[in-house]
Parts: sequence; structure tokens; C-alpha cells
Amino acid sequence: MTAAENVCYTLINVPMDSEPPSEISLKNDLEKGDVKSKTEALKKVIIMILNGEKLPGLLMTIIRFVLPLQDHTIKKLLLVFWEIVPKTTPDGRLLHEMILVCDAYRKDLQHPNEFIRGSTLRFLCKLKEAELLEPLMPAIRACLEHRHSYVRRNAVLAIYTIYRNFENLIPDAPELIHDFLVNEKDASCKRNAFMMLIHADQDRALDYLSTCIDQVQTFGDILQLVIVELIYKVCHANPSERARFIRCIYNLLQSSSPAVKYEAAGTLVTLSSAPTAIKAAAQCYIDLIIKESDNNVKLIVLDRLVELKEHPAHERVLQDLVMDILRVLSTPDLEVRKKTLQLALDLVSSRNVEELVIVLKKEVIKTNNVSEHEDTDKYRQLLVRTLHSCSVRFPDMAANVIPVLMEFLSDSNEAAAADVLEFVREAIQRFDNLRMLIVEKMLEVFHAIKSVKIYRGALWILGEYCSTKEDIQSVMTEVRRSLGEIPIVESEIKKEAGELKPEEEITVGPVQKLVTEMGTYATQSALSSSRPTKKEEDRPPLRGFLLDGDFFVAASLATTLTKIALRYVALVQEKKKQNSFVAEAMLLMATILHLGKSSLPKKPITDDDVDRISLCLKVLSECSPLMNDIFNKECRQSLSQMLSAKLEEEKLSQKKESEKRNVTVQPDDPISFMQLTAKNEMNCKEDQFQLSLLAAMGNTQRKEAADPLASKLNKVTQLTGFSDPVYAEAYVHVNQYDIVLDVLVVNQTSDTLQNCTLELATLGDLKLVEKPSPLTLAPHDFANIKANVKVASTENGIIFGNIVYDVSGAASDRNCVVLSDIHIDIMDYIQPATCTDAEFRQMWAEFEWENKVTVNTNVTDLNDYLQHILKSTNMKCLTPEKALSGYCGFMAANLYARSIFGEDALANVSIEKPVHQGPDAAVTGHIRIRAKSQGMALSLGDKINLSQKKTSL
Repeated sequence: MTAAENVCYTLINVPMDSEPPSEISLKNDLEKGDVKSKTEALKKVIIMILNGEKLPGLLMTIIRFVLPLQDHTIKKLLLVFWEIVPKTTPDGRLLHEMILVCDAYRKDLQHPNEFIRGSTLRFLCKLKEAELLEPLMPAIRACLEHRHSYVRRNAVLAIYTIYRNFENLIPDAPELIHDFLVNEKDASCKRNAFMMLIHADQDRALDYLSTCIDQVQTFGDILQLVIVELIYKVCHANPSERARFIRCIYNLLQSSSPAVKYEAAGTLVTLSSAPTAIKAAAQCYIDLIIKESDNNVKLIVLDRLVELKEHPAHERVLQDLVMDILRVLSTPDLEVRKKTLQLALDLVSSRNVEELVIVLKKEVIKTNNVSEHEDTDKYRQLLVRTLHSCSVRFPDMAANVIPVLMEFLSDSNEAAAADVLEFVREAIQRFDNLRMLIVEKMLEVFHAIKSVKIYRGALWILGEYCSTKEDIQSVMTEVRRSLGEIPIVESEIKKEAGELKPEEEITVGPVQKLVTEMGTYATQSALSSSRPTKKEEDRPPLRGFLLDGDFFVAASLATTLTKIALRYVALVQEKKKQNSFVAEAMLLMATILHLGKSSLPKKPITDDDVDRISLCLKVLSECSPLMNDIFNKECRQSLSQMLSAKLEEEKLSQKKESEKRNVTVQPDDPISFMQLTAKNEMNCKEDQFQLSLLAAMGNTQRKEAADPLASKLNKVTQLTGFSDPVYAEAYVHVNQYDIVLDVLVVNQTSDTLQNCTLELATLGDLKLVEKPSPLTLAPHDFANIKANVKVASTENGIIFGNIVYDVSGAASDRNCVVLSDIHIDIMDYIQPATCTDAEFRQMWAEFEWENKVTVNTNVTDLNDYLQHILKSTNMKCLTPEKALSGYCGFMAANLYARSIFGEDALANVSIEKPVHQGPDAAVTGHIRIRAKSQGMALSLGDKINLSQKKTSL
């Protein structure tokens, strides 16, 4: 085992810049100094020993002049000193001086001060020399009966460690601790004793638990946690014991400690798959989420509920608890609400959908009363989408949901209103029986819509689905009301010309004389009118949009007017009424065209919008059957096709999910009967406690890929050349927010290298946690140095540095070997993610950093190239497969990913295959990457460039 891998009990911060003191000055301070100088000298000795110095001459000095002192600080430092100092000769025999040390510690174990006794017992846990421990055994046993719990609990730990390492020194330890446990009253002492019995003698631990199984609820939480662990391990190894302990676990679900409840629920789920057990565990999880204030705890426990749901047998049990799960929505945190709504949506069934919809409707109404806040808007969007999904899956619910949601079309938050509009559009197309209701509600809220984008969508829906004469007339009335007085240009010019209304007062102020640049006088009349100060004189909404220069809504209005006019002509037989309605529609379009060409709007009308409105005028003037079909039938057919394609895609993804969850068993697979399974075979199952401990330490055992290049060797970076005096290579282990560099340093010379130090520096958003401590390397010796680096954001980081060392006996300056750079790959932090098209477009508009990468590859197939980019950048393709299928010589796709730091990365791939260059022509085009931070955009661009080069080799 190398020095770096030894178990470390004590961490000491070492100042690097101080000059190491000489052995003589230290000896002098330790012999003749006062307590303060002895303390400082002892600290320096400890630091020098940690840095690889041996200092054998000071051992006797410390025993003679420092060991007898009663000062508590010195006693504490001595415990550290005896822990790290070499206690044996080179041939492995114990140093004679250690007998004196042993006697001093025997006295400390009988010291009247409980702190000194307890600290000494903790120190004895770290000793690995049986000869030193043997004389101390009677004193350690005696400490079990000390009046103070601090001494007793450390005595238990000392006995456990000694029993584990040297069983012959205290063979009766389990029996001794069992008797101690029976009579002990202190919770921490009982916990340590019980912990020892679990690991040393499980049968005795079970005997003790059997005697007090009814009192388990009265124990302290630290002991209850250990009892849960014991029950899990016993039942894991021996399933026949389950019936004996499952009642105890049920009782622990009622514990006052959240940690005990959480562990007990987790254990209960692994021990029993009975519906009552699953229900009790899930109920316990839900209570924890509601009562715990920490959002991280809520998210962790929600994850456990999601894991339960993944099991097909447990899903039905959880469906009955949907209403309880929805209580979690009272949490203000958006992430918790998002996860809860997703879980509720996955569990919804025809039995509980009605109750779910009622709760969600109440939540939506609540958001309307809350003062505007960014999270409130996002939460409203989540609720709208959840209700949308419920209505699509359970059409009977749509009639209840739509009236409530349509109130939000007039919401000032455009994103929530857009979600409502999308839902309404889908509902009106799918559910014929709701069309009348939706049109009626749409006409009610139409005048209150504030956003131009929502206005356009509402116009389209009204134009497409108004089928009765009355509705068509209502739409025309609403449009006229929203447009204001026409012709628009004349009425606006009149207003601007200042045709003052009688109630407006005119005031005349004194005439002011002004001097112009040329030196002449100019007069200015102070005739002013108190015009209304309302914003833009409360213009009707549509008129306001047009005067702001937004003429795309005018093109949408022209299409809507054309549709309803053509439908009106078909419905009404009277020629006069037909002509009157068509003429009114044409007048509205003409006045809008006139406005667009005038100088009144802030922006003039675009040619596209002029063409569209002109086309609509032409269609109305001619009224040909072909155009009638295109406007009134084919528009709706294209929407229907889009919705059915979307539904098919959703069904396909759901089918894939369910296939993943269904465990398929081959006909010739062996059947495992738990009752017939041998004990040693049971151990092959994963131990939950061991897994959670490994996860906390960052040592989760990932399954290595079948490809040998993807193994650990692929992550080894050579830092120096083979001919350098010091050879170094590093294994880069990435664990979420940390990077651990395990550097192997080999002394290739015949000299001893002293103060061999690995000096590292970082570039990018990386931070070195601590400087590695110096080493002394014997000739041709090697050592491992570990360095931790913290990562703060997703961008390419570089770690660089050098190794400096002194050659023992040489008078020259320090030697230095420069290391190669270590490049940190951002792919370890990027994960594929999904978002809606609207969110993608919004982020695309907001993100300011763009990196345009030119495609430079020898891949000849468009789809192959896209798949290669997805694989090398870890991004997800948002463009559906249907849109990418087929072959037309070019391809456009949107990609999305999110880093573990919550940063979004967007990419748009626009590629084509130049047909004129023949079938073997390489793909050409561009990839545009957008991100919030510059580092993310540049790093992804570099990654794509690098992977292209690899492909083209």
C-alpha cells in the first residue's frame, strides 16, 4: 500500500512557505523551553514527519521532556505524534522506547479527567501494534465501567477495533459488550455497542434485539438507525427471518426521526412487496416530503417514490395515493412541483383523474391570485401542460378543464397563454362536442387578449371553427370592435391633427423668445392642451398592434375574414346579405393595406403581408370553388395530420418506456426460488447500505463498456517523458462536481529525491482544493499522489504544472520537471435533455453566445453524420424522426443538452449533400451552437471540430 492510500485519521494543514527548522533547535526547544515553545516545537516535529523526515534522535527527548507534562494541548499533540511516528526498527521489531510510551498511556487510561481517558481510547483505535496494546487491555476493560458516557462509548470502539484486528487479545469481546449493552442506559454507548455486535457477532445482536423488540420505538434515533441496518442485513442474508422483524420495521415508520423513517421505508420496500407494505412505505415518504423543509430532501424522497412507480406491481398501489402526492404541491419550490406533477401524471388512471383535475384547477386559480413572480408563471405553465395531458388521455375531462383555462388567454404571461392556446387548438380539433363551448368562451375573452402572438392564434381558431351564422357575425363584431373606427388612416390623421374635443381645456402661457444658431430671434407659442394622459388613448388591441407595425397579425386576420366570409356565403342564401358581409371583410383588409402603406405605423408593412392580404382580397372577389376548398378544408386537414403525427409519436415513446419497464424472461431462464436459495448466493444481491455508502464516497461502480478503449486505461494521461528523471502519469477520475487526479510518480534516478512536490495550477472554471504534500522518494521508488479539483461550470478546463524536488547531498538548486497539460473533457458534465419547441425558440432568442462550426468531414450520409454528432456531443435530437426520414439532399435538426450545473446548450444542424459532386460527395453545411456562457459554446464547438477530425481520418 502506498503512502497516499494509507488510512488517514488526522488532517493537518501544512504551511508550504516556512523554512524547515533544524533538529538541534527543535531538541533545544523540547528540552529547555516553556510549555508554549514545547507545543510549537512538537507541532513542527509532526509536520516534518508528515513530510517524510525520520528524526529518530528526537524520540527519546520527547519521551523524557514532553511525555510527563500534564498540559491538555500537549497531550492531544502527543496522540497525533505517536500515531504517525515510526514505531518499529527497519527489521520490523518494536522499538524499546515504546515500552515507556505504553506505560504513560496506561496511566492516562486511569486519569481522573474523562476527556484524557476518552482521547486516549480513541488513539488506541488507530494503533496497529499488538505488543503495545497487550499491557493496556485491563485498563481498557475497566473504562467500560467509567461514570462518564464519553469514556464508555470510546472504550466500546477501542474494544471493537482491537477485537477486529487482534482477536487473541480480547477473545470474549462480544460477550463482554453484550453484557455491557444489557445494563447500559446512554443512547450513544448503546449504539456503539450494538454496532459492534452487528459486525462482530450478529447472533448476539439478534438475541439482544429479540429481548427488547417491543421497546424499539422508545430508543434514540441513532440506535434505531443501527437496528434498521441490522434487520436489513439479516433479512437480506436469511429471508426466512423476515416475518420475525417486519412488524418492528412497521413500527419504526412511526419514529419521530425523519432519518429513521426514511431508512425504515426503504428497508420495508426491499423486504416485502405486499401492497400494504408498499402503501405504508409510500405514505411514509409522502409525509416526509410534506414535513421536511429542505428542498434537497424533498427531491431525494420524490426520487424514491419515482423508483417505486417504476415497478409494475407497485404502480397500482401508488395510484391510490395520487391525492396524497398532490399535497406536495404546497411546496413553493418549482423543481419539487415539477417532479410531483410528472409523478402524478404518470400515476393518473380513470379511477382518480376526476379528483386530480379538480385539485389542478384549484391550483391554477390560486396562481391567478398570487402576485406576479417568475416561478408563479412557470408553475402555471406546468399546471396547464398537466391538465392538457390529462384531457388528451381522458377526453371526458376536457369539458371541465377548458372553461377555467381559457380565462388565461388574456394572461400577461405569454408562455402560459401560448400553452393554453395550444391545448384549446388540439381540443377543438379532437372533440367535436366541445366546439360550441370553446368558440363561445373564445369570443368572451377575445377582446381581453394582450399578446399579439396569442391574438393571432385565437383569430385562426375562430376563423377555422365558427360554423353557424350567429358565430360568424359575432366574430365580425369582435374584429370591428378590436379594430376601432375605420378607415383607420383617416381617423388617426384626425386625431393627430388635434380636432380637440370640447371637454379638453386650452391654456395659453407667456410667449418665449429663443435665440437660433444664426443669432436671430425665434418665437414659440405656449398653446398647450391637456390631452388625455392614458396610454395611446386606450386604443383597441388590434389597432394598437397594427400601429406598432406588427402586420403579421393583419395577414392572419385577412385569412380569418376570408374563411368566415366564404362560409357565410355558403350558409346564407340572400344575395344582398352575402355581398354586404364580403364587402365589409374586403373593406377591413383594404383599410389595413392603406394603413400599412402610410407613414402612421412605427414599421411599414412587409411585402409578404401585402401579398397575403392582396391574395385574400382576390379570393373574396372571385369566390372560386377551388379556393373555397383550400381555405375551408385543407387548412384543417393539415392541423389534423400534425396532431395525429404528434399523438403517434407520444404513443411510440410510451410504448418504448413500458417495454423498458417490463422485465422479459427467456423460455430457458432458470427460476430462482428464494426459499431454496443458498445463503452464499443471496449475498450476490446488491446491498443497499453498501451502495448508498459508495455513492456518498463517489465510488459508484459503473459498468465498464465492452469496448476496451472505454476502460480506465483510456483515462490515463502521460505527464512526463520516459527519459525524464521523474516519470509521472495521471488517472483522471471525474465524479460529478469533483475531479480526482491520481498521479503516479516514479523516481528513475539512483539518488534519493527529497521534498518531491507536485505543483498544479488550473485554467478555466476549475479550482484546486488543496496542495499535495511533499514526498521523499528512494532511488527507483514510486508513490501515488492524489489531488482534488472542484469544477464550477461546463467549459473545457486545463490542469498544468510541474514536479520540483531536491537531490539529497547535492548543493544545486531545486530541480524541476514540467508536466504535460491535462485537458478535462466537458462530455462528463453534459447530459441529453428535452424541451418543447417554444422553449427552444425562446432560449435561442435569449442566449447571447453563438459559435458557428463549419462541417468538415468525409461522412457521405446526412443521417449518419447527425448520429455521429449526437454521439460525440451527448446531445439529444429534438426534431422528430418522421421529419428527418426520407431523402431530399438536405437536413435541418435541433439538438439540446443540459449540464449537471443546470446550463443549457442548444445546437442547430443545417447540412446538405452537394448532388452535383456525385454520390460520394461529403456532407457540407454548418452547426450553430448557442449557450448562455461563452465557455459552453466554445467548448462544444471544439468538441464537434475534434470529433469531425477523428471521423475524417
